[in-house]
Amino acid sequence: MKLNLLSCDADRPNKRTISRCFVEIANMDESLASELTDILLEGDSIEIEVDPNANAPLRALRKLSIDYEIIE
Repeated sequence: MKLNLLSCDADRPNKRTISRCFVEIANMDESLASELTDILLEGDSIEIEVDPNANAPLRALRKLSIDYEIIE
């Protein structure tokens, strides 16, 4: 499933936690996850492919106050 991550509305977003979430739900390496986290927190949207076997990826994104839309 593809997701478009629009923004992070957390008052004090934790970059490390967001990066770890991306590694877990999208099955990507840590350096790419860190780079995408920086892009998202700068205000640009990003697109990720979520691992269909991931444990509740949408819930994890909501918990981190990340707004998203499902592309497919």
